[in-house]
Parts: sequence; structure tokens; C-alpha cells
Amino acid sequence: MTAEGPPAAPLVVAGALAGPARLGAARLVAVDGPAGSGKTTLAAAVADGLRAAGATVSVVHLDDLYEGWSGLEGSLWPRLEAQVLAPVARGEDGLFVRWDWTAGRFADRVRVPAPDVLVVEGCGSGRRAADAHATLLVWVEAADDLRLARGLERDGQDARGHWERWMRDEAAHFARERTRARAHVHVDADGRVVPGPLADPAHPGRPGTAG
Repeated sequence: MTAEGPPAAPLVVAGALAGPARLGAARLVAVDGPAGSGKTTLAAAVADGLRAAGATVSVVHLDDLYEGWSGLEGSLWPRLEAQVLAPVARGEDGLFVRWDWTAGRFADRVRVPAPDVLVVEGCGSGRRAADAHATLLVWVEAADDLRLARGLERDGQDARGHWERWMRDEAAHFARERTRARAHVHVDADGRVVPGPLADPAHPGRPGTAG
């Protein structure tokens, strides 16, 4: 990680702007990967880069939509589609109901202005259901011990059980969805692009050029 942000951010920005719009007139960038890997930091840098290039950007963090620690599956994706993706595809603002982690319930409504580029960040954002809409799927990864340490530093040692359960759930999710194999760009814990054969943005899930 550099002082200017994750080194991979400019590549993601360029890929997002060069790729086709598949969410109506908008481009969807999904920043996926296991918890604690650095997705939020990368998504923020990508949003800044896109805005600097003249694009309007909205960022949605799936942490605001999970229904608690067991919320990776279930109603997550149907709610994201109905409340955010479908309206943005029509050129309208999205409006989702935010999960309050302290109160343990859904709380206030959050408006998502219809943008040129919608960045959705969080575990599960790049599932197969996103392929029809996504311009770019980015996978961010880090070692399990580093991710757990980051998570417990943020949430406290009392959250260890929740984190260990989440890590099992996300591992099963990623194995089923083959998220890493389908990603167009791979990024490591330091925010650097991982070289290798990546997916072709024109044909999600198919091998493309080396990164």
C-alpha cells in the first residue's frame, strides 16, 4: 500500500471506464473477497479515481445490507437487486434499508444516487448473479491470520466467534460461486495486482489476458 492508496486502483479505474455498461447506462464494479482483505480501502480509492476522471460514482457497502453475522446469503442479494440494482438500471436512485449492527435490526433508509459507475463492495458482491450486470469483478485477498487480526482489532476479541463463523461461511460461498476464478482483476493484501491469467471482461468467467 502506498501513501497515494492501493497500487491496483488505477488499473481498476481504467478497466471500469473502458468496459461496457451492463446496468442500464451505468457500469457496475463489484469488489469482492474475504472479510478483512482490504476491499473497503480499494473501493474508496477506485471511487476517488473515477470521480477524478469525471464520472459520477455511488458506493454501496454490503456491510450495510447483511442481516447480521449470518447475512451473507438469504435475502441479501434479492434486496440489493430490488432496492439498488434495478432502480439504477432504470436511471433512478436506489434506496436500501441499512442494517444497524448495534441494535440488531434494519434501521434507516440510505439513498443511492443513480451514477455513471456503481461500486458495490463486500463479501458476496461478485456472486454469479452479478455477471449479467457487472462491468468489472475485482477479487481482493489476504492471509487468514492477517484478516482475522484486522477484524478483531476493529470489532474486539469478543467477536472472535462471529468472525470464525463468518470465515467458514464465506469460504463455502466463494467455493460455490468460484468468485476468485471468475474475477477480472486479483489484488493482494497490499493493494497490488496479482499477475496471472484473468477473466475477460467481455465474457465473465472465461480466461483472458495476463494481469
